[in-house]
Amino acid sequence: MSTTAIGLDDSAGGKSNCCFMTLEGAAIRYRYDGTDPTALVGHVAEPGDNITLATRDEVMKFSAIRRDGVDATLRVSHGRNYIP
Repeated sequence: MSTTAIGLDDSAGGKSNCCFMTLEGAAIRYRYDGTDPTALVGHVAEPGDNITLATRDEVMKFSAIRRDGVDATLRVSHGRNYIP
């Protein structure tokens, strides 16, 4: 993570509709409503926490930023649920 909020790179070719992430290294703040988080605003995740996004809308609107002065890493697995 950086000092600027960033979203997800959809490695599933734009077709991901779910996502599982694990945070490493440092705390972040995140949102998945289309509004960018700041170092003071958003949900907090600590190293070792998992974040699950269950819809395409959440995947597309997710963004995160580092909370403190230390960069973090999100390990991301994209998925595609079958929806009849």
